[in-house]
Amino acid sequence: MTRSVETASSSGSERSLPAPEERRRLREAADLTHEQVAEAVGVTATTVRSWETGRTDPRGRNREAYAAFLTALAAPAAAPEQADTASDGPAGTASGAGTPQTAQTAQTAHTAHTATADAPATPAEDSPEVPSEEPARGPAADFDALYDHAAPALARQTYLLTGRRTLALKAVERAFTRAWARWPEVATDPDPVGWVRAVAYDYALSPWHRFRRAHRRQDARPADPADRILLDAVLALPTRHRRTVMLYDGVGLDLPDTAAETEASTPTAGLRLVHAHADLADRIPELAEVPPEKQSALLRDLFTALRPAAPLDPRPAAAVRGGGERRVRLWSRGALGLTAVIATATGYTAVTAADHYEPPQAPGQSVTGVPPLSGPQQLTARSRQLHDKLRADPEAGPARIAPKSE
Repeated sequence: MTRSVETASSSGSERSLPAPEERRRLREAADLTHEQVAEAVGVTATTVRSWETGRTDPRGRNREAYAAFLTALAAPAAAPEQADTASDGPAGTASGAGTPQTAQTAQTAHTAHTATADAPATPAEDSPEVPSEEPARGPAADFDALYDHAAPALARQTYLLTGRRTLALKAVERAFTRAWARWPEVATDPDPVGWVRAVAYDYALSPWHRFRRAHRRQDARPADPADRILLDAVLALPTRHRRTVMLYDGVGLDLPDTAAETEASTPTAGLRLVHAHADLADRIPELAEVPPEKQSALLRDLFTALRPAAPLDPRPAAAVRGGGERRVRLWSRGALGLTAVIATATGYTAVTAADHYEPPQAPGQSVTGVPPLSGPQQLTARSRQLHDKLRADPEAGPARIAPKSE
């Protein structure tokens, strides 16, 4: 499923395939299941069943891989008399005609599906010579190879989805940055290009970009009037229809794979595609002049021929990979710094916080109805004499209050 807008329409003539009944007969003659064929070609088992029933036909790289797979299955049955079963030498292209070739066929089809070249794969011939071993490549080399292969086409696709050159390039860079951060997961994915494409599409079509200041400025329109009409027609589609058209007509996915990548059922994806083609035909006169079955091929040619006002040149793979690593380091340092601040604040709070409860004091209230405070009455002469006598005779006990005769 590693396709691009350029490669989807670059091949002028697609390889012919046998009839759906013949496809099923070849698979059953080789004693293969739908799952084994799907794993070899790089699609789902449901897609293989759809191809064998004639409901859909493979397109793009899937067609090349499936054609090579069927050719490898039909090769032993085409010339059974040429099989030299008594040969003791090393096996050639006709050897093993009477033995199952499941592993060899699967490996051939899988190579044809994932190779970056457009030439169809052929069954590998055994040779008595010692095969040359390629030096093992590291993760960085594998990432750079994936980036160089998929980034230019992905930048063109996101530009057609958004109409903004800066946003398209940023979406591609963001997708590959995330892919490098999760490279073990991406490297083992059956379709790494599809993994990156899904991330780039999600970022490019995010509704939050409309709140950015850069979104308020319109990008330069293409110089060709036909290109401007095409871009305006695509941007006028709803987001889901726009993504479906780009995957089916631009990238070259078949309908089940398009439905899976847009997280919709196959009938829903088909309806979106029909409505999108109708809307585009209303806006593009050239598309309205062709029958519906040829609209997909014409759209692929139009998408490929569109020339943006400015070139879509992604940054080098090393720069994207280094930028992602620097971003990870900055986030790591920021997380460590925030953790240190939180730990320091927690320690300071633990030291300075009160260790017991002190109830708050109630606020004062004014009280009314209390008589004013008054001092003692002035002493009379008699009271003053008694007072002085008590002070002059501080004798304690009963004798103090006992009267004395004078």
